[in-house]
Order: sequence, then C-alpha cells, then structure tokens
Amino acid sequence: MEDGTSKSPGYCADTAPDQGFDISHWDSREDCETRQILDRVADKWSLLVIALLDERSLRFTELRRAVQGVSQRMLTRTLRHLERDGLVHRTVHPVVPPRVDYSLTPLGASLHSTIKALVDWTETHKGAIAAARDAYDRRAAEEAEIAATTPAP
Repeated sequence: MEDGTSKSPGYCADTAPDQGFDISHWDSREDCETRQILDRVADKWSLLVIALLDERSLRFTELRRAVQGVSQRMLTRTLRHLERDGLVHRTVHPVVPPRVDYSLTPLGASLHSTIKALVDWTETHKGAIAAARDAYDRRAAEEAEIAATTPAP
C-alpha cells in the first residue's frame, strides 16, 4: 500500500493533507461514504423534514401535511433513511390506532444548525444571485440572437 493511503475502502477524504482539499477525492466515487451522506442529507425532502422536526416532534400525518408535494411513499423512505443515519428518532406509542412520532436526534439537531447557516447565507445573497441570473439570461439571449442572425459558413 502506498504511503498516505487509507486502509479503509470506504474512506475517501484527502489522504495527503499537505495537498489541500480536493473535491475529486469524494465526488467521483460511488462507494464514498462522504458522498453518500451528502446525497442523503442534501436532498430536498430531507432538508424540509429536518427543518420541521427542529421545532418539535411530529406525527407522520403532520409531516405529510407540512411538506407540500411529498408522496406518502417518499416521506416514508426519507424518514427511514434519516432514522438509519441516526438523524431522526422514531417513537411508536402502543395505542390503537398506532401513533408514531418523529423527532430529531442530537446528531440531527447539529445538522439543522448547519442547514440554517446555509439558508441564512441564501437569504443574505439572494439579491446578488437574482442579479447574476438576470445578467446571464440577457447574455444568453443576446448570444442566441447573434447566432440566429449570423449566416452559417
């Protein structure tokens, strides 16, 4: 094994600390745990569920009503994945009909603070992003117009 190479097959972070951060160490490999976790926690349903559960524990039906556009199947899958990853705790109450509550674990709560920072950044910079989009769209329209009026060689 080469010097600086991890012995763990699922480890995909930078193995040479003096080279700095290199996204290709985790972005291009399907078996990368970091990539798998980022894919899970960054999907839109997970983000919404984590944000909702930060306020209080909720029943499945409350979550389904609050997350507009999610199907029952997708919400079930999302909650199972978040539970498996240790971000959500599922409590089954032995009553008839059965009652199930979902809440964030301490790990999930720590992720929520990171998500909140991302949302705060978005709120702060949404004007600059809107301006950049408008400028891009104008350039693209001008380029398309020039291409349409320029005769082909």
